Amino acid sequence: MSGSERCGKSTLLAWFVAHGSREGTPVNRRVHAVVPRSGESLLGTVWALADQLGVVARAPGELVEVLTADPRRTVIVLPDLATRPVAELVLALAQLPHLKLIAETRTDSAAHVLLRETNAAELNLDLERWTDPKRLQTWRAGLSPDVDLNPAVAEAPASADLADPASVCAADPWVVTAAYEADSEDHGGLRTAWLTAGQSLCREQDEASRALVLLTAHGDSADPRLRQALAVLAEEAPWRVAWNRVRGDVSPPWPGPVAALAMGSGPLDDCLLSADHRGTVHVLNASDASPRGRFTPSATKCTAMSVPPDGTVLLLDELGRVHVERSWAARPDASGLEALLNDKPYLTDHFIGELRELSGTALAATPSEQPVVVLGDADGGVRTFGGDTTESARSHAGRVAALSALNVRVEGETGGVVPLVYSGGADGTVRAWAPGHEAMAAPLAERRCPVVALHASDTREGPALVVAWEDGLVELHRFDGGEVVGFRPGPPVRAVVMLADRSIVIGTDEALVRIAPSL
Repeated sequence: MSGSERCGKSTLLAWFVAHGSREGTPVNRRVHAVVPRSGESLLGTVWALADQLGVVARAPGELVEVLTADPRRTVIVLPDLATRPVAELVLALAQLPHLKLIAETRTDSAAHVLLRETNAAELNLDLERWTDPKRLQTWRAGLSPDVDLNPAVAEAPASADLADPASVCAADPWVVTAAYEADSEDHGGLRTAWLTAGQSLCREQDEASRALVLLTAHGDSADPRLRQALAVLAEEAPWRVAWNRVRGDVSPPWPGPVAALAMGSGPLDDCLLSADHRGTVHVLNASDASPRGRFTPSATKCTAMSVPPDGTVLLLDELGRVHVERSWAARPDASGLEALLNDKPYLTDHFIGELRELSGTALAATPSEQPVVVLGDADGGVRTFGGDTTESARSHAGRVAALSALNVRVEGETGGVVPLVYSGGADGTVRAWAPGHEAMAAPLAERRCPVVALHASDTREGPALVVAWEDGLVELHRFDGGEVVGFRPGPPVRAVVMLADRSIVIGTDEALVRIAPSL
């Protein structure tokens, strides 16, 4: 949609969006995303579109990649398009046949010149055929004398001091994003942190929450005074940062992009295991993420990981195959005859052969001396191994994306401990299932986007669950009071685990962060 200034482009587009967003609008007429300020910032436009479409994207290419994988018909509206970079994003998105884009641009602007080189349909409101002179004259005659047909242009939002954390957290995030895009100076690390976590920072939120997100993205190469200032600004946020390790950190070192996380037990107690994108498993101290060791399993790319108390590390690779590793911590600290005499079978040995013959989409194990291993599949099924009997249930409509399992003590005459399995699916639900029973009919949580990771833990205050969703949201579910507390780190979340104090560790391609609820 093109035309000269004040020819009616914005009015017509606003009418279209209003009709395409009303409740009950047919699917083939619905508008799914609108970015009112798409002409100001390329990254701001990318983040706003990703946020409205329920995905996470850090850059234009990543947005195209994510939307390519989702074949649903999607209509995107981009008003007041002026700059060439945003127009290039439009051209890239227009290559996807299931996306329909409507862009408004002033005639002869840089964006208009580029878009005219394509085969896109153009509605130029300066052309006479789009205006009925008689109806226009009648409409103007019927207006109140108080109506201004040439309203003043709104003042531009105030700029921010890009080196001042308080100014950056309080300013319009669109203004900050555009300013950092145009400025190559890092401002003590604020620019790097903002561009890393930008999709979260551009959401509507208070200054304390924005400072918290910036703090989690702040590396050890940044100005330490800024970290202190951000910590003060974040005091009223619902979370506090225990520690974080971001790309480039050296003391302690960043362990690399996270593909999977697991809490250690038994010989690996108080350890955090982080599998990177190349398959190496880093063993870290959970208290500060300092390294304790590492090993390279046979799984080239790990998608899930769990650690029973016998020191076994169970891994699931990208093809769904189960791998078993005996970590260095599980080996007896002895040699020769003593090591041979103490070489006892592992608790998982009696059923691990069966697991190796299967494939799955998610994996977990109970934290018990006699562990039960749980495997999920592409059809929504969940199956246990290692208990008295093999049990199965159909928990989801579609792929099981994540699993976790707890031991629950049963009261009564029989007593004992039974496993309780938590599963998250591509269908956007989180469910609980006790083997030997039907899966719960009502989900524990449900959203309109897939689950990517979850972890249940029997904390000091009782059982709790952390869930990560595909749109970047991480939620802590407290079962004792029914409270849910959320956090968005910015980059796509790959894995989460919960510790005994209800703090959670979040793994992304850019960082490993441990945060704890403030209350």
